[in-house]
Amino acid sequence: MILSCKDISKSYGTDVILKKITFNLEDKEKAAIVGVNGAGKTTLFRIITDQLSHDDGQLYIPKDVSIGYLEQNIDIRSEKTVYEEMLSVFEPIFKLEESLRDMEKKMSSLSDSEYDSFMAQYARLQQQFEESDGYSYQSRIKGVLKGLGFSEDEYSQKVCTLSGGQKTRVFLGRLLLSRPDILLLDEPTNHLDIESIQWLEDFLRGYTGAVLIISHDRYFLDRTVTKIIDIENGKSTVYNGNYSFFIRQKDAARAAQLKQYADQQKEIRHQEEVIKTLRQFNREKSIKRAESREKALEKMDRLERPENLPEKMHFRLTPRIQSGNDVLSVENLSMSFGSNKLFSNVSFEIKRGEKVAIIGPNGIGKSTLFKIILGSLSPDGGKTALGVNVNPGYYDQEHHELDDRNTIFDEIHNAYPNMTNGEIRNVLAAFVFTEDDVFKTIGSLSGGEKGRVSLAKIMLSKSNFLILDEPTNHLDMYSKEILEDAINSYDGTVLYISHDRYFIDKTAERTLELSRDGVTQYLGNYTYYLEKKAEKERLAELENAGKPAEQKPQNISATKSDWLTQKEEQAKARKKANEIKKAEEEIEKTESRIAELDSLMFDPEISADSARLKELFDEKTELEGRLEELYEKWEEANS
Repeated sequence: MILSCKDISKSYGTDVILKKITFNLEDKEKAAIVGVNGAGKTTLFRIITDQLSHDDGQLYIPKDVSIGYLEQNIDIRSEKTVYEEMLSVFEPIFKLEESLRDMEKKMSSLSDSEYDSFMAQYARLQQQFEESDGYSYQSRIKGVLKGLGFSEDEYSQKVCTLSGGQKTRVFLGRLLLSRPDILLLDEPTNHLDIESIQWLEDFLRGYTGAVLIISHDRYFLDRTVTKIIDIENGKSTVYNGNYSFFIRQKDAARAAQLKQYADQQKEIRHQEEVIKTLRQFNREKSIKRAESREKALEKMDRLERPENLPEKMHFRLTPRIQSGNDVLSVENLSMSFGSNKLFSNVSFEIKRGEKVAIIGPNGIGKSTLFKIILGSLSPDGGKTALGVNVNPGYYDQEHHELDDRNTIFDEIHNAYPNMTNGEIRNVLAAFVFTEDDVFKTIGSLSGGEKGRVSLAKIMLSKSNFLILDEPTNHLDMYSKEILEDAINSYDGTVLYISHDRYFIDKTAERTLELSRDGVTQYLGNYTYYLEKKAEKERLAELENAGKPAEQKPQNISATKSDWLTQKEEQAKARKKANEIKKAEEEIEKTESRIAELDSLMFDPEISADSARLKELFDEKTELEGRLEELYEKWEEANS
């Protein structure tokens, strides 16, 4: 056991956040903490990392256990570059390497009396260097940066110039490279695209330490964790399994609790009626029977009423008017910012009633595409057209349409001045803003709360074409489920950007993958997209393997030409992958030989033979030079 929480409680005045939170985390275990926004998940992380004190209970973490904590909002003001920030994790290795090089220079001048103790110290440092992965830190850095979506051009950017999301990715990368015994990750997928999230899933599944995650990404949790700690009404319940298993078990357990409580209450009422009737008979035998039943009722182990579930938002989206069948046409769009090409040849159509998801890596221009559709940006080429009676409603992930100076109440009132105070309050209550909450300023709200205000405004607009940019960002799981239901029952049309794969699976009827060279359409949800994409890649590989280049027809259609070009690119990618693999194998082989030479140099028989020792030392020096060349070769192959 690497972490234990027993009856942890935390209050702020009369506001009880956590009460009797109990769970254990085993070595190498991957677990998640879930609950609605405001349930106390981040508070618990801060207690574990000693940023907050707890009021009651016991927290046990062994003294030698290291903890790495990724918070949601990070502002790194470092003047270092992205790559230098990663290198800072390995400063102890650099010092070790420097000490080893200094000692190697002194070896030839050692006296016989100094030799044994000197070589013993060198052996200890060398072992420490190897155990710290001194030979592989560069490849580890590049692997993590690439996995988190950084291009090589970004390695040299100063961290202080990056966006908030990029800074969070830098911190996450540094954290993963440092390999603490326990990783605490608070919403690690918030600033990652789907490809990077998939990489992180693989990384965490293979991580040798323990991992505790707060996340609203249900697909991510299904693929990474084997335990769920559910915090509800301040209390914790542990479920062994992934998120989907937890949902099924929780629903079944709550239904059983409610039924048991209802059945017992029904039985109590029945017994009370029988006792009352027996007493009304007012005979000796009936009174004795009544008393016997009363004693049995007093001895009954009465169940507590299950606590109410935390408040959820509840709403229904209803278009004011129906649009024509053709909702949106996008034809040959292209867009660049200076020399930075985002996309070209983007064409697709949206029909009335469709629910369509747009996916693609960060920086490909998904939000820019939305702004072009809405007319707030002009493309370099191509055109878009909205259909007859189409009334779009836009959800901006940055919530620029909200005024930070307004209260929540005023934000709705200013947008819809004809609504009464009571009507505004009823709408806001549906989005879990009650009593004095409605007078909070927009600027003081969390990302999830701002998202709920934006959704309230969209609902009131009664648009018939919803254009949603990351609508699930900052929403808790329960609110996501309500939004899924609202979209699925919506009579209008929905086009949205999302990296929430679970959400896409639940709502999308069609998936558009945006790339620099256009859009690829998949007639299904995210799971369908994965299946079809894998199928296309397998077919392309089979066809490419079976047809020599000289057999390719000369007169082919543009579509076929694109397909063949794609196959050629895939072949190049496979060749590149083989070069990388070959370089990595040679690096591993060279590192193994260096380690073997280190061991031989400390063999008593060999260390007494100065000629043999020099021979080994020269070979090691030559291999270390070769290793640097291999690193450069590996970097070139990855560029």
